[in-house]
Amino acid sequence: MKKLKLVSRILIAISALLLLSAYFVPLWRILMWAPQYPEGLEMKIWIDNITGDVKIISALNHYIGMRHIEVSMFPEFGYMIYIVAVIIAFGFLVSLINRRYMLVAFAVLLVACGIAALVDFYLWGYDYGHNLDPTAAIIVPGMVYQPPVIGTKQLLNFTAFSGPDVGGWVFIVAGGLAIGVLIFELYSSRKKI
Repeated sequence: MKKLKLVSRILIAISALLLLSAYFVPLWRILMWAPQYPEGLEMKIWIDNITGDVKIISALNHYIGMRHIEVSMFPEFGYMIYIVAVIIAFGFLVSLINRRYMLVAFAVLLVACGIAALVDFYLWGYDYGHNLDPTAAIIVPGMVYQPPVIGTKQLLNFTAFSGPDVGGWVFIVAGGLAIGVLIFELYSSRKKI
């Protein structure tokens, strides 16, 4: 079982430490623009809450048959704080235990959690944008309103954008750092052979 270099252990501890930001900054954001809202509407998704123009967006969505957006409709908010805490603790454990297989597990865990979060967001968006109230005030036959997972999408007269916010970018940096350290460890051990 190969040990990690000191610099790798320090960088993994920094990677885990960066993830603490998830408790203090928003992870994801959704922006919407339309002729009647040229300044745009914004919704920020935190580890356990949604903030921004949620009431306005929810009211507008209701006209086309979408449900009102409420924190209670996201069971993820109840357990995300614990998942992130476990990831952080595991990162520090990797730094303390000092074994390469733990580093591999940490990098895989970060990537898997990122993919799982995107899949979860896609599934929520699919359900939210496809299961419409048939008695809605505005019905466009065949139209669905699934928000984009990442990027920009036109939804009737609204342009919607979805992407990482500060916390999301920090997660990407932490994951990139863990993968970079793993590559460094693998490369430096091959160099010795």
